[in-house]
Amino acid sequence: MANIDRFAKFRKRAELTGSGEGAGEACAAVGQNMASEEHVRESESVREQRVAPPESVPLPDAFGEIPVASDSKSKPGWYSPTYHMSRTVSLVPEIVSANRCIIFDGRPEIVDAYKILRTQILQKMRQMEGITLMVTSALPGDGKTTTAINLAFTMAREFQQTVLLVDCDLQQQDVHKQLGYPSDKGLIDYLLDDCPVTDLFTWPGVEKINVISGGRTIRESSELLGSPRMEELVSDMKSRYPGRCVIFDMQSISAGADALVFAPLVDHIIMVVQEGKTPLEDIRRTVNMLPEGKLLGLMLNRHRIARKPAANRKSYDPNAFR
Repeated sequence: MANIDRFAKFRKRAELTGSGEGAGEACAAVGQNMASEEHVRESESVREQRVAPPESVPLPDAFGEIPVASDSKSKPGWYSPTYHMSRTVSLVPEIVSANRCIIFDGRPEIVDAYKILRTQILQKMRQMEGITLMVTSALPGDGKTTTAINLAFTMAREFQQTVLLVDCDLQQQDVHKQLGYPSDKGLIDYLLDDCPVTDLFTWPGVEKINVISGGRTIRESSELLGSPRMEELVSDMKSRYPGRCVIFDMQSISAGADALVFAPLVDHIIMVVQEGKTPLEDIRRTVNMLPEGKLLGLMLNRHRIARKPAANRKSYDPNAFR
């Protein structure tokens, strides 16, 4: 707010004097030296070149993001903001790949699967409105953190889609660990210690994505996730940039009350289940515990498609799907 107030005063003074503080200097010089009309014109010309209009100065927002025009890249329609106040971190490809994250590389079939998942989720989110998405799972170990990371970075590859990935699992804080960088601040620092939200952001060197993850963990996490301060933060994330997707990596539903407490604050939910591991009865039970109308669907993790050799494949039979 201090920067905005300062620019408002600057603009008011510019309107009174002509075009900024250079105008006052020029008028003072004219008054003292009784300069000629030609000298005044020359001073005004120099002043206009020296003083830029306040409107042209981009200011970072509360999340440290400076908007950049859509023509900032050669690709038509590409939008890539500059994260001015975020702490820049470096990802180690070997660590990221070892944790099954597809940021730098990945098997084509896995990358394509996440692209399909991204398309389905974004289409539903745009139809139903809302930009916040909670990623959870029925049971611990189903792969919800890996899914949240891969989905976030896959979404960031869309031309006009920016993403904020938030580690909301206050008992684990595994997002930054899977990405392989140290981070000593997370949501708990904001909720308990009044840490500025700008101090939480990290930029992993990949365009159009910011990450909040790190800091200490806490057992009384459901109380914090349901607090008015958390509700205000989520509301601010929703309203600040309508085009940005905010993905929350949340604790498994069966592991505690965190997901159930936090679910009313978000617009949409996807639940990760692991093929061959998550019992159907647990899936049904956890689905019934979530708010009605917010569950977009289930994401089947570690699903393997049996493929026959090309020579043995049968031709397409339209009647086979009736």
